[in-house]
Amino acid sequence: MRLHLVDGTFELYRAHYGHRPEHTTPDGRAVKATVGLVWSMLALLHDVEESVSHVAIAFDNPIRSFRNDLWPGYKSDEGVPPELRAQFDLAEDAMRALGLVVWSMHEHEADDALATAALRHTDEVEQVRILTPDKDLGQCVRGTRIVQVDRIHHREIDEIAVTRARVAPACIPDYLALVGDAADGIPGVPGFGAKSVSALLGCFGALEAIPADPGLWPAVRGAPRLAAELARARDDATLFKRLATLVVDVPLAETLDDLRWAGVPRVDFHRWCADVGAEGLAFRPVRWRQ
Repeated sequence: MRLHLVDGTFELYRAHYGHRPEHTTPDGRAVKATVGLVWSMLALLHDVEESVSHVAIAFDNPIRSFRNDLWPGYKSDEGVPPELRAQFDLAEDAMRALGLVVWSMHEHEADDALATAALRHTDEVEQVRILTPDKDLGQCVRGTRIVQVDRIHHREIDEIAVTRARVAPACIPDYLALVGDAADGIPGVPGFGAKSVSALLGCFGALEAIPADPGLWPAVRGAPRLAAELARARDDATLFKRLATLVVDVPLAETLDDLRWAGVPRVDFHRWCADVGAEGLAFRPVRWRQ
């Protein structure tokens, strides 16, 4: 038995910017992203190899979270296309119409919900599969028990893969604090790149443990200059690490049994398809809730 945890915000954005044709409802609403999301989730639920039995999907709704109070430049709803922003609630309704447990995040982020559920249930299932390529979630990966699944490139990312690509999972927040994460509005520390940060964290294990004296560092190009930058920005870097560290105690009400997917509720799904004018989807599910 495996637990599938889906980054709904990522999937919704992917559907919005994908090549699927535009779709409008009978009353003129643009719903391409939501319809694409439904197609994507049906493909997952139909996937014999994935064999979905327990599943939940999390959304940022709104994009803002407690992290915006800590750092004004953190990602927000600003810049989200209005036609996409208008579909956030509709996308959640669509997932409920598929019979999925939906976590709609307000104070926290979708990533926090996924991290909380992954660590909470890892001893209850054979494997937790977090469906997103987002590097933030790499900090949750544990051996082959908790893995990420990149559906775009059809690859599974275990602890060896995370470490080979960047640093050990536990060091991902430190890594992002120094290198930065443009997608989340974390600027990082000037001058630090993937190679230098990987070398430092590989040696010292955490941002806080990096010595002020560059003479104690491993071979890192431009070490004196980088040490000076870090001395100047160490407080900021500590804050950036907090921003990049996922919350693992989000108050999710559901037990593992609550996450069991029993099939698509026929009446609810047919009603949703009629509402958005997607009758072609109405009979796509192959497993209906009894």
